[in-house]
Amino acid sequence: MVRKPVRSDSAGGRGKPTSGDVAVAAGVSRSAVSFAYNNPHRISVATRERILAAAEELGYAPSTVARMLQAGRTNALGVLLPQNLATVMENPYYSRFLMGVGQVCDQEGFTMLLSAPLRDSMLKAIPYAAVDGFVVCGLEGDRGEVAELERRKIPFVLVDSDPQENVPSVDVDDREGARQAVGHLLELGHRRLAVLSMDPGPNRAERGYRGPLARRMEGIVDALAEVGMTMADVVLAEVPVTRAEGFRATKRLVSEHGPTAIVALSDVLAIGVLDALHELGVDVPGQVSVTGFDDLPEAAWQRPRLTTVRQAIATKGRTAADFLISAIRGEDQHPHQQLGTTLIVRESTGPVPRLP
Repeated sequence: MVRKPVRSDSAGGRGKPTSGDVAVAAGVSRSAVSFAYNNPHRISVATRERILAAAEELGYAPSTVARMLQAGRTNALGVLLPQNLATVMENPYYSRFLMGVGQVCDQEGFTMLLSAPLRDSMLKAIPYAAVDGFVVCGLEGDRGEVAELERRKIPFVLVDSDPQENVPSVDVDDREGARQAVGHLLELGHRRLAVLSMDPGPNRAERGYRGPLARRMEGIVDALAEVGMTMADVVLAEVPVTRAEGFRATKRLVSEHGPTAIVALSDVLAIGVLDALHELGVDVPGQVSVTGFDDLPEAAWQRPRLTTVRQAIATKGRTAADFLISAIRGEDQHPHQQLGTTLIVRESTGPVPRLP
């Protein structure tokens, strides 16, 4: 028989039922209620059934968060992002990357939590995420996040970051990809090049380029050196990675510098380039050739279709999630993993236009 508990909460008996209410109703201790949900082998079958019946009648459900905290596990992977959520969600790159992480979460029984910078700080966001570990995206090597994660003994994997010793990490061969893209344009005869880069942030003057952007710039320098050119021979524009910024920057580049080829270091920027050239009535590739980097699905939908560097974005997400789950489970740690890149030549690039 289930006893009706006497409630003493401030809501006059209308509050959410607690494990104490279930204990009173079932005539057992609160420990027995905990055993019924967490360690049923420690009580008899009859006692557990009486507790569950009382809980059902009262509408009680154990706190999932409390149980996770007690067990020290949340079964959630955190993805620590380098930008605010609105900016991240505007970039289709992240939908592909998160798809890869999510595939592993589905397979292994984990959920996924996106953690954006708190008050513009990735470091400040760490304590507020109830996760078992982090996939850390786009982290610069000399900031405090790694030290904080290590101090808290939280497993983590770096992605698109500066590799660090004894830390699992995943990235792609950005340097070779950029070298191939610029080399392709140089082979087509282009020498008036403009490079449209993602904004490296306010500290570039002090620290230089970091992470994938540094490697892509090194690839550009490699390609230029093969024909006796340097970065001083090209025009460089650095803008936030959005389609609109690619559009605006291209209008400035065309009016002020007249390049015959534009190297965009992300497909999102490259699509903005194509938008601007179309509006200006500039033929692609007859007057200006365009390359991107990523090979998002949208690259093949453009007209003309975009020549770009393919990186395995979803595979990168899956690899990072696999590495992180291994770390959470205390399995062997993985070393740095570099995935390859491939130049995909489509219709947006062609020979340098002949002078009239």
